[in-house]
Amino acid sequence: MAHQLSLDLPARPALGRGDFFVSGPNAAAVAMIEGWENWPARKLVLHGPEGAGKTHLTHVWAALSGASITAATDLTTADIPALASAPVAVEDADRITGNPEADRALFHLHNLCLAEGHSLLITARTAPSRWSLALPDLASRMEGTPAIGLDAPDDALLSAVILKQMADRQIIPTPGTIPFLARRMPRSFAAVADIVAALDRAALAQKRPVTRKLAAEILDKSGA
Repeated sequence: MAHQLSLDLPARPALGRGDFFVSGPNAAAVAMIEGWENWPARKLVLHGPEGAGKTHLTHVWAALSGASITAATDLTTADIPALASAPVAVEDADRITGNPEADRALFHLHNLCLAEGHSLLITARTAPSRWSLALPDLASRMEGTPAIGLDAPDDALLSAVILKQMADRQIIPTPGTIPFLARRMPRSFAAVADIVAALDRAALAQKRPVTRKLAAEILDKSGA
């Protein structure tokens, strides 16, 4: 039986709720996103490592709430009153550390959005207490915001993330490849992204299917 090779097509992440695999490490975060209308003070910080699913859940929330999505680093040039006129999600808030202008913009958006009666979702890699914000008033508001974390993946979640990232790249692995990867690779979402990308490149360059053998070669090269 012929195996399907990876095609040289751009990855198209599927960001719908039905594409998000719920497991122990993320179940509480998913419940908070789906129950957004009951957030205390109408705001939430969602934090977790790279590739943990923050952007995916942000898009799920935007679909549920009608929110717009903006990067924290773009707030200095954004129309804050326009953003605050509806629910809004601000991604990667921890990346504005050392940028007083961005601090002030987020502070203004936070206050205006809530004053207008809308909800605010903020994402970051770490909890607000670790952001080192320069504006004390913003730091106190962020540290007082309810927060939920995305934890390290269990076996089921790691396998599901591998499968999803392969599907985004239109990769069809041979049977047993995903369980093999899940057992051997580092237990992080960032590692999944790196290894799946490396598999995709190798399959294209060598015109090979994505098999356990190719996966083993990639893991050996990565030092996993």
